[in-house]
Amino acid sequence: MKLLNRKKLITILSCIVAILWMALIFNLSSQVAQESNKLSKGVTKIVIETVEKVAPKADFDIKKFNHIVRKNAHFFAYLALGIFVINAIRRRKIYGYKSIGLAILICVLYAISDEVHQMFVPGRGPQIKDVWIDSAGACVGILVYLGFSRIKKKVMKVTK
Repeated sequence: MKLLNRKKLITILSCIVAILWMALIFNLSSQVAQESNKLSKGVTKIVIETVEKVAPKADFDIKKFNHIVRKNAHFFAYLALGIFVINAIRRRKIYGYKSIGLAILICVLYAISDEVHQMFVPGRGPQIKDVWIDSAGACVGILVYLGFSRIKKKVMKVTK
């Protein structure tokens, strides 16, 4: 009985993590353009300062680099979302192509809804390119999860 309760708890927590991550994405998308740009410029500055310590003569186009940082933020936020969503689905005992298709569908629909949401945020707007970046990140996250699951399965076989 305790094992069943533990598994149920893990399943519930997995779903909560995916939902909380979606809430974080929603929160970041709710930032007005100036606030969002200020955050990414702060990250860009830290990255540039770190790189300049290693390569002091590096020449950066800060505007272009900031754009790259912003697009990478999209990719990696959705990479994590892909991992969290496929994990929650698999914990609900949905496997195979059905779990992969469902995870991709959820992530892509969320990416679309995120861009629609930005239509209502001052200074922001929807971009199809961001949906593609988000979707690619989610797919990579799902593949990472599946890869680690396969490795874990093989390790568990060997240790038995």
